[in-house]
Amino acid sequence: MATTRIDESTLTERYQTTIPAAVRRALNLGKHDKIRYAIQSNGKVVITRAESIEDDPVVGNFLGFLATDMANHPERIQLLDTGLAQHIRSLVGNVEVDLDTPLPKDNE
Repeated sequence: MATTRIDESTLTERYQTTIPAAVRRALNLGKHDKIRYAIQSNGKVVITRAESIEDDPVVGNFLGFLATDMANHPERIQLLDTGLAQHIRSLVGNVEVDLDTPLPKDNE
């Protein structure tokens, strides 16, 4: 694959960077879009636009089907089985998550 353009960006002290405008245009990126990094065995990294689950027509159609079915047949909706709920709690019971806590500097 021939390289037709090279752009650079700088990492801040918090390991953040601005994606150059030409790269944003090439990947059709907008605010809050996700970026996928594929690390190759030779150490090179390929950056692509990560497609959201809503962009997948199969998943989108399935989610639409579920929403329509729940709206048309609310009597089919059932509570989560107590045994399954307890099993899920046993798997994640000791995991504490505080979404308001800042990430450690190593994870930003």
